[in-house]
Amino acid sequence: MTFIDLVRDRRARVGVVGLGYVGIPLSACIAQAGLKVIGFDILPARVDGLNHGKSPIKHVPDAEIESMRASGFEATTDFSRASECDALVVCVPTPLNEYREPDLKFVTATMDAIAPFLRMGHLVSLESTTWPGTTEEILRPYLERAGLEVGVDAHLVYSPEREDPGNSKFSTRNIPKVVGGSTEACRKAGAALYGCFIENVVTVSSTQAAEMVKLLENIHRSINIGLVNELKIVSDQMGLDIFEIIDAAKTKPFGFTAFYPGPGIGGHCIPIDPFYLTWKAREYGLHTRFIELAGEINAGMPQYVVDKTVRALNAVGKSLKGAKVLALGIAYKRDVDDMRESPSVFVMELLQEWGADIAYSDPNVPVFPDMREHDFDLSSVDLTPEVLAGFDAVILLTDHSDFDYDMIRANAPILVDTRGRYRDDADVVRA
Repeated sequence: MTFIDLVRDRRARVGVVGLGYVGIPLSACIAQAGLKVIGFDILPARVDGLNHGKSPIKHVPDAEIESMRASGFEATTDFSRASECDALVVCVPTPLNEYREPDLKFVTATMDAIAPFLRMGHLVSLESTTWPGTTEEILRPYLERAGLEVGVDAHLVYSPEREDPGNSKFSTRNIPKVVGGSTEACRKAGAALYGCFIENVVTVSSTQAAEMVKLLENIHRSINIGLVNELKIVSDQMGLDIFEIIDAAKTKPFGFTAFYPGPGIGGHCIPIDPFYLTWKAREYGLHTRFIELAGEINAGMPQYVVDKTVRALNAVGKSLKGAKVLALGIAYKRDVDDMRESPSVFVMELLQEWGADIAYSDPNVPVFPDMREHDFDLSSVDLTPEVLAGFDAVILLTDHSDFDYDMIRANAPILVDTRGRYRDDADVVRA
């Protein structure tokens, strides 16, 4: 029986490697389609929690984990069980190293772990964002060293993740899925697999093309956010409201897409992915000036926020050194608990470097998590009129729906708004 036959008969077993913001929703979607799912992760606590019906991420409720388990889902740290699967979907992080170069250590560690168990009939799909050529140059040799001819004995595809945590309109199932294969047979096998649980599968000519699609999507956002962040600074100097300008511009029914400014950019994709292409382009003697300029602008926004806070404190005769400053919202976007590359954290670090006494409040992040590059021994403070009045300045960094904005406005001595929540209030500092 061929791989495509197994998929069509709903007899294929799928292994999802990496049970995080991509892997868990993907596992749920696959399980809902009636396929057996085994989830792999290196964190025993995460695996144990999932096997007891506990979700580690806010926007996937425990009830959904229980539903997955009822459909046969199980999580494990035992990578030898990869041999039980017909498809292995890799959803692990692809960060940058200290030199802002691609760091594929999680991808290669994953492939090292499953390599002894690769077998005839396997389909391996990489979903992690990376530079064009990764699937062929890094993953393909693993299959070949296992004695598998790609496209004949086993299939290799690249299909970039497109998760948007907290988006109630679009989920894994109804976000179109791009699939590229190492060969035509791989492309067909990948399309068959994803077509089982994704409403619309879009195939492209190669894994390299699929890899470039993901980079284009995120570079498009990075550049446009960089543009609107720069326009925010210019508009502020001119005494103009950038949000009013965006609202008017987006009434044009063609040729304009609204992007909004903020304290920087966050999440695993937009701050990181553009530099994958920048790095790869150097191999071809090319300099990606637009991409790098947008990165510089966006990386400079936390300093802009701090500068505005300094000026606001100075206006009332206070110094940032020794000031009590409250950061409102430290997740990278509204109504999620995802802290990856959050600009709020960079703002907090700058404030701390200036000698401020830092605290934060975020209903989605009760305790500041362990992060590779950031270290704050803090827990979220409850927002009350008395608590707010005890701070010298309050900075709105992530505009969660759970915040009581009227109460915050009434009690914060100095309020710095980076999200346009108080755009009509002349006494609020815009940053």
